[in-house]
Amino acid sequence: MSIPSHKLINCKGRLIDLSKPRVMGILNVTPDSFFDGGRYNNASQLLEQAEQLLSEGATFLDIGAVSSRPNAAEVSEAEEGERLIPSVQLLQKHFPEALLSVDTFRASIAREAVEAGASMINDISGGNLDRTMFETIAELQVPYIIMHMQGTPQTMQQAPSYENVALEVFDLLMQKVTTLRKLGVHDVIVDPGFGFGKTVAHNYELLQKLERFEDLQSPLLVGFSRKSMINRILGIKPEEALNGTTVLNTLALERGANILRVHDARPAREAIQLVQAMQGTLD
Repeated sequence: MSIPSHKLINCKGRLIDLSKPRVMGILNVTPDSFFDGGRYNNASQLLEQAEQLLSEGATFLDIGAVSSRPNAAEVSEAEEGERLIPSVQLLQKHFPEALLSVDTFRASIAREAVEAGASMINDISGGNLDRTMFETIAELQVPYIIMHMQGTPQTMQQAPSYENVALEVFDLLMQKVTTLRKLGVHDVIVDPGFGFGKTVAHNYELLQKLERFEDLQSPLLVGFSRKSMINRILGIKPEEALNGTTVLNTLALERGANILRVHDARPAREAIQLVQAMQGTLD
């Protein structure tokens, strides 16, 4: 069976087949992330966590140096670079075969990160916070994850409002994907942005209608890991939300998700295997 061309991405010369769902492991090098803030701020801890994520089945590692939790403090470009670039260099040195994604909305940081060894850029702002990002990605020719967010991390949860959340998120992502393709960006991955400028109800409506995003003809990434859309429903803390995360990941896989962005790689990998077994696609 042939692989749809839009499900293949080129990471520095390596073709990655996203028709088989993949795991992206989260590595936050921030002091204030909502779940793991400050946990991986020294080299040995960072390498230990990276090794665990890779050994448990992560295809990608996503390194972020700016917290995107609601009302997070702003971080200067210089501070982001000081946190992020040495981390990318360290991971590239110790895990040269790992595919490193960098979570940044700044074009200059994206460029530095790719030069340091990153092979993918994950932009939570969808190009809205740095108007030079699209042109930079076109020049760098690396896969680009474009996420939907209403507002900024500082304002996104201040009464987010939609008339039809699934349609509005889809339309905005379609416009941006079209712009990127016109600029010559070949590998665009879309992320509906669960938890970013959306109420709990908005998030579940998006999940219910996730199959619609297949029409974008781009791989689909979802990120539910330990988020408030789980915790508020169940009345639990992020530390208790692994089971809820796995449930939502499974529902998203059934609706066409290609990448699961998670703090815990093994449960996500197992969810993928079980869904593949149900669908008859398990190798």
